[in-house]
Amino acid sequence: MKIQTNFAALKRTKWSEYLVRFLFGGSVTALAGIIANHFGPSVGGLFLAVPAIFPAAATLLEKHEEKKARAEAQKEMFARQLAGVDAAGAAMGSIGLIAFAIVLWQLLTRYPLSIVLIVALAAWFVISFVVWFARKTLWRSLRIRYRRRASHPIGRNELSEPRR
Repeated sequence: MKIQTNFAALKRTKWSEYLVRFLFGGSVTALAGIIANHFGPSVGGLFLAVPAIFPAAATLLEKHEEKKARAEAQKEMFARQLAGVDAAGAAMGSIGLIAFAIVLWQLLTRYPLSIVLIVALAAWFVISFVVWFARKTLWRSLRIRYRRRASHPIGRNELSEPRR
């Protein structure tokens, strides 16, 4: 599946779906604030690394695509793959958020806020990109290895037909 940007999808999104994302994200942020108030900012800050919008976004993505998939069974699989790609992206971005939080935690008391935010944003971007690139490279090598194995006559016969 090739990842691409589709700005036409913004027109298809209903305002109620944005409201769901906003409420869910706000709820998770408020919960992180309550946890920080009770257990301290170090513990509460960990919960801010949770991608608050992801669960609602994944649910809405799958719901959108399942509406289209009622006509064809293959589109249901596409909706699940799309939600899976969104989940993988959120996981990779979360690793970058951890780097962002660590940079903030280590530098905020020693340097001006504007400099720390720029460095933390750069750390998030670089770590997220490295994780994405590593996943892409690993996935490509696994796919090539699987294709070689599947195209090999002995490997194919062993999987598909019993030996006589």
